[in-house]
Amino acid sequence: MNEEIKIRNANKEDIPQLLNLMHLYIVDFYKRPEPDKESLQALIADLIDNQTLGLQFVAVKAGELLGFATLYFSMSTLQVKKTAILNDLFVLDSARGQQLGEQLFQACLFYIRENDFAYMTWETAKDNVIAQSLYKKMGGQLSEWLTYEMK
Repeated sequence: MNEEIKIRNANKEDIPQLLNLMHLYIVDFYKRPEPDKESLQALIADLIDNQTLGLQFVAVKAGELLGFATLYFSMSTLQVKKTAILNDLFVLDSARGQQLGEQLFQACLFYIRENDFAYMTWETAKDNVIAQSLYKKMGGQLSEWLTYEMK
C-alpha cells in the first residue's frame, strides 16, 4: 500500500525529526556552522508554542518527516496588516521529485490568504536555480524592493 503524503502544522512530537531535517538544511545544504542543538530545539518549540511568531509546516509520509517550511510573521505599516516571511523551504534529497516543495509552498500561501495577511515574501540564493524555478512556477515575482543586511 502506497502511503499518502500529508502537509500539516508541526507539533511537539515532530521536534526530534525536525531537529535532524533542520540540521541537514543548515549544515549540509547551506554549508553553515553546526547549530547549537538546544538553541535549535528551542526555536522549533517556540514556533510550535507561540504561533504569533510564526509556524512550521511539515511534509509527512508514514510517520517520517520529508520536508518543512518555516513562516515568520511581521507587520506592514503601508498595508496595516500582518506579513509572512517564508524563511525556509527544504525537502530531503531522497524525497525530491514528488512536488513536496510545491505542496509546502501552497500550504504557506493558503495560510496567509486564509488569515488575511498582506503578502508573503521569501528569498533564495542567487545560485539556487532549482528553488528559483519552483518559485517562478508557483507564480512568484521578483520584488521591487532591494534586500540589505548587516552582521
